[in-house]
Amino acid sequence: MDGRGQSADGRRKATPLPIVSDDQHDAVEGPVEPALDTDWVEGDDTAAEPTGETEEDETTAEADEDTVAAANDTDADSEVELAKVAAPASRDPYAAYMSALRDVKRLDREEEHELAVEYLATHDPKIARTLITANLKLVVKLAHEYSRAARNLLDLIQEGNVGLVQAVEKYDPHRNVKLSSYAAWWIRAYMLRYILQNARIVRLGTTATQRKLFFNLRKEKAKLERLGFVPSAERVALAMNVPEAEVLDMEQRMGSPDASLDAPIDREDPGRTRLDTIEAANDRPDVAAENGEFKERLHEVLTSFGAKLKGRDRQLFDERLMTAEPRTLQQLGDTFGISRERTRQLEMRLMGRLKMYLTAQLGDAVELERLSA
Repeated sequence: MDGRGQSADGRRKATPLPIVSDDQHDAVEGPVEPALDTDWVEGDDTAAEPTGETEEDETTAEADEDTVAAANDTDADSEVELAKVAAPASRDPYAAYMSALRDVKRLDREEEHELAVEYLATHDPKIARTLITANLKLVVKLAHEYSRAARNLLDLIQEGNVGLVQAVEKYDPHRNVKLSSYAAWWIRAYMLRYILQNARIVRLGTTATQRKLFFNLRKEKAKLERLGFVPSAERVALAMNVPEAEVLDMEQRMGSPDASLDAPIDREDPGRTRLDTIEAANDRPDVAAENGEFKERLHEVLTSFGAKLKGRDRQLFDERLMTAEPRTLQQLGDTFGISRERTRQLEMRLMGRLKMYLTAQLGDAVELERLSA
């Protein structure tokens, strides 16, 4: 590189020309420096053999070569700049999604109404696609309202898009309501459901009351504080018309994070976990053995009692008391040729005899009501 900014071969480094619009040409001060510098000789600096061409031809050929090189350098620099602009979109899925929505055409009210009426009559998927695509930016706008509650904004947008599809499917253009106004309710509903289902590993709201508390508990407490009241569980339950126990339960759920059952209770004793402190749902081995022996004894007593019955009593015992799917009194009455009330009286008499027999054999170890249930 010499003092004039030329390279060793005598060629000056090409610089891209500034891009200005037609109305900005007057704002550019001074002449634009040309990218071509003809004051150089190609080849060895000490000697140059004649080629039979004139000096003017050589200068013209060299100028053409330099112009092509400068154009190539300019194209390369432009490609690099475009790559720098496109790089964030390729690395960030959200940026790529927003870039794809940049060219989406919005529909005016008349065009939207015409398409909605046509879709209501034909259910053409192409029309539905047009209506859905035109309102995708609305989903993004509503998703930002809940961005603090959602960990992944794109997942929230995806759920909102599902709600938008449902809104287009159920939209009635004859009610004189804009599709965007109607779809906003469906979009928010799907987003809120997603937030509720994914707020914790263990789902917080499984009933209507719990969902109501999940979304409104903190706002109701803040409202009571602004009014000068202490937001106790009793006062919150009264204001929201929910049981006080539900308020206490939701406060406990929302106030503590999820805890692993395999996490150690004490750092000094990592072998003991929270799972060790939970009582097993199954009975203890001794209780299970005792219950097994009692069931065997009870089955023997019932079998011996049924063997002593005859006629209607035996049929009532087998088809009414000792079956998983008992027949109704009316069905048995039709079989016996008697009324339903008479069949009930026979059943009550049989149960009295059974109670006396079980008391004689087992004492008070079994309750007849639990047996019949």
